[in-house]
Amino acid sequence: MFVVDASVAINWVFADEDSRRSGPWLGRLAIDDALVPPHFFLETGNAFVLAARRGRMSKEQLRSAGRLLDGLDLTIDALSLDEAGLHAAIGVSVELAIRHGLTVYEAAYLELAIRRGLPLATLDEALAAAAPATGVELLA
Repeated sequence: MFVVDASVAINWVFADEDSRRSGPWLGRLAIDDALVPPHFFLETGNAFVLAARRGRMSKEQLRSAGRLLDGLDLTIDALSLDEAGLHAAIGVSVELAIRHGLTVYEAAYLELAIRRGLPLATLDEALAAAAPATGVELLA
């Protein structure tokens, strides 16, 4: 099992993105489970809506991107959905964001990887820089 962030999923969708780094992680989903925090689908959906507004993708491509993500075997972290777990995860995410110069959204992926002891797949440079400092393994 591994944690995958929105930067990776967004890279999977856009044909004009260099997918040499993220492609193997997509293939890994056939044999391994990927875990995401609850905001993952909102974050990726927002990126696709912004891309459509900027003319980078059509409305049909936007719908297709949503179907692609829906078809992936991504597991939403159940503890983050539990009220007590969510409050704790938010608190830790805020602390990680402050300490490592991340957004809280980015830090939520790091918090999840730390809490579950899982490696992280990310193309986000700030998140990739913070991971080793917290003992989180980055997937190559």
